[in-house]
Amino acid sequence: MSDSPKRVRQIVTAALLLCASAAGTARGDEAAQLTKLINSYREAGHGCGGQASPASGPLAPDRRLAGQKVNSSDQLQLALQQAGYQAAAVQLIRVTGPDTPEAAMAMLQQSYCKQLQDAQFADIGVLHEGNSWQVVLGRALLPARLGDWQEEGKAILEAVNKARGTARQCGDQPFDAAEPLSWNDALGQAALAHSRDMAMNSLFSHQGSDRSLVGARATAAGYSWTVIGENIAAGQGRAQQVVEGWLASPSHCYNLMNPDFHEMGAAYASNPQSQATIYWTQVFGAVGRSGL
Repeated sequence: MSDSPKRVRQIVTAALLLCASAAGTARGDEAAQLTKLINSYREAGHGCGGQASPASGPLAPDRRLAGQKVNSSDQLQLALQQAGYQAAAVQLIRVTGPDTPEAAMAMLQQSYCKQLQDAQFADIGVLHEGNSWQVVLGRALLPARLGDWQEEGKAILEAVNKARGTARQCGDQPFDAAEPLSWNDALGQAALAHSRDMAMNSLFSHQGSDRSLVGARATAAGYSWTVIGENIAAGQGRAQQVVEGWLASPSHCYNLMNPDFHEMGAAYASNPQSQATIYWTQVFGAVGRSGL
């Protein structure tokens, strides 16, 4: 018995929908890959024109910045307003021609090096259609209400543990799901001290203004560590957004998923006169024996 024309049309329609869905997923994966490449580039601090540059913080993917294709700054501002993104700073970049994230990154580095490394930006949206790539860099106004550093630090912990509960790829390194971290007050104090230092000195670096590194700061806070690590971020106004930025940056994602870390503390500090307005620090640690 042959299929009816109606059933054939239904099968064809379903197949077309599946193809469209797969194409959309592929474009989404390529947009995510370009975001990771940009974050790695910002972290490396290669500079422009052969000049060294300080590292910049990871950009957090924000769907509001990738909502629709725009052709001008005015269109972008209108789209962001409609999406509820209150921008303190924004930059529109468009390139046409590359068919892979790697080729798009090469073109962006060549033509938009300074914009990609600008430390004032905290968020990113990438829209990929055919051989056209739209990158929007932004920093939103801080929310009217932001909890104290401990409240937001523990929100970081919650988001991190949710992320650790799922296997994922950090750059070239695959990670199985990891055990949840527990909060440690001493690591929280070490994180707070470094966030305040960065905010006060408009500094984005793992090295403090006194040239201290995370191990020394954790020790000074009273934490007797055998394994220590640190993630920093700047410009994001929400804990979840900070963690999304770290997950979109291979080296930060590696720290976040590392099973050798058992505890953490996190904190933010803000200074309206600083370049990024708000600075975040997450300190990981473990005591006793470790596999590292």
